[in-house]
Amino acid sequence: MTPLLFVLTVAAISLGAGFLGSLLGLGGGMIVVPALTLFLHVDIRLAIGASIISVIATSSGAAAAYVRDRLANLRVAMFLELGTTTGAITGAYLAGIVHPRFLFILFGLILAYSAIAMIRGRRTGEEEVEVGAFTRHLKLHSSYFDDAAGEEIAYQPVRARLGLMLMYIAGTVSGLLGIGSGALKVPAMDLAMELPIKVSTATSNFMIGVTAAASAGVYFTRGQIDPFIAAPVAMGVLAGAFLGSHTLGRIGSRSVRVTFVIVLILIALEMLVKGIRG
Repeated sequence: MTPLLFVLTVAAISLGAGFLGSLLGLGGGMIVVPALTLFLHVDIRLAIGASIISVIATSSGAAAAYVRDRLANLRVAMFLELGTTTGAITGAYLAGIVHPRFLFILFGLILAYSAIAMIRGRRTGEEEVEVGAFTRHLKLHSSYFDDAAGEEIAYQPVRARLGLMLMYIAGTVSGLLGIGSGALKVPAMDLAMELPIKVSTATSNFMIGVTAAASAGVYFTRGQIDPFIAAPVAMGVLAGAFLGSHTLGRIGSRSVRVTFVIVLILIALEMLVKGIRG
């Protein structure tokens, strides 16, 4: 493959990754890392380094629109970033000592878990979860206008402490795998904190750039960010993220959830097979 064709292919893949990443709150890395490693045979560490850049680009391209439309909850994002940024630094240092084959398997298992959690959804038929004093003190409640439903939707998050703990784990995964941690952030906010799925994906998009920036410096000092790969990834993802951010508000919540699950299952299977085969 010629260098020009390689750059154009990477940019095209990244365009689709940015669109899905901003639409589902995954950060684009979910598609970029498997595509670069499985189809273009890029070393996984360089792919993760490029993915870190793509995550920042996705967040930059989508966050402004989500904040404007009140889909992203800034209070929730700033609170949970305390956990994700700390975890991202932890994961970035761990990445230097973990074998690449293990990264593939870990990546696949995390995606499979996220898909199962989203399929199961929230438990029904149980008593409503009481909002604790700590969560209430943070004033995380808000509302947004759902274009697809045609109505204003108010919501009150719960279990803020549990959400913070899960975000540390998500941040560690982000730094370790370069995936933006949306695979864990979205289910954590949707299932544990009981945020609406659209708010979860939009808030995840707002957060992922900060999380990725916390670990990007570590990858750069190791020489694991190749401009020849990272530049077309960033340009493609940024354009895709812009398109995705203008699509989320116009589609139904169920469609977002179903698309999220399908994407996770497909990529989880690919990465697990790659890791097992070595």
